[in-house]
Amino acid sequence: MILLTGGTGFIGRALARQLVEAGYEVRILLHPSPKNPRLPKGVPVEVSVVSLTDKRGLQAALRGVDQVYHLASGESSNTLFETDIEGTRNLVQAAGEAGVQRIFYLSHLGADRASAFPVLKAKGIAEEHIRNGNVPYTILRSSIVFGPGDHFTEALAYISRIAPGIVLLPNHGEVRLQPIFVEDLVASLLWALENPDLENETREIGGSEYFTLRQIMEIINNVTGKKRLFISIATPYLRLINVILQASLEKFSISSFFLDYIATDRTCETDSLPRIFGLMPARFTYQLNYLRQKSWRERLRERRKK
Repeated sequence: MILLTGGTGFIGRALARQLVEAGYEVRILLHPSPKNPRLPKGVPVEVSVVSLTDKRGLQAALRGVDQVYHLASGESSNTLFETDIEGTRNLVQAAGEAGVQRIFYLSHLGADRASAFPVLKAKGIAEEHIRNGNVPYTILRSSIVFGPGDHFTEALAYISRIAPGIVLLPNHGEVRLQPIFVEDLVASLLWALENPDLENETREIGGSEYFTLRQIMEIINNVTGKKRLFISIATPYLRLINVILQASLEKFSISSFFLDYIATDRTCETDSLPRIFGLMPARFTYQLNYLRQKSWRERLRERRKK
């Protein structure tokens, strides 16, 4: 049995599907919430409704579990501490008491306790909890992830769509990123399960290409058919504008943490996936059709089929 935290998220749903298709039994740890959980559709999984702060509940959720995939992460300063730091510490302790064989943790490139960015700082502390525990582990530090339903390309496409002719880019958009396709990341997580050489190892993985943020915006605009003028702005001013838009636009979904993800270079060696997993990563420009807006005729056909 595999316990999966973060199983209702963008990456977690894809991982749950691949694990089940590979023949594994999966139990998703579901945080108590009044919202309807976005469980992976058509995937037979067990569900355990337990908070990562509930130590006794974690012990019950870990019964019969051999491996743990820990993907859960906070979406605000408060939930970062509760989920990534305290939650990881509780999970590692409970997993050790339950005799779990290995924990697989999905971290970020640049994770460091000393980081100035809250997300990377929290991931760095979480990594320390895992390394200091008594359960064998594998930590994968991933570059920024893209795919249908992501919080990266779809967020940038949304920004471009609502922008009044111009798009503000932090510091000339010169930060370098290395997007990795979600299915490649999930395949890596799955194959790590079957690779004993990765036990008690931390590895950095990313796509096969480097792009500046400006290049990524140009690619996305080409896919979506938008024409925008790019203007550079200092990151502190962009954060202020983001706060104003969050307060004034009901559907504005760009979190302040998103700016942390694109504030500094997020890269590793471009041959990381082929070298570690024998996997040739998908090309960024070949996997963006999901961003293309459907015409009214296509939407009408889809409605008729339902």
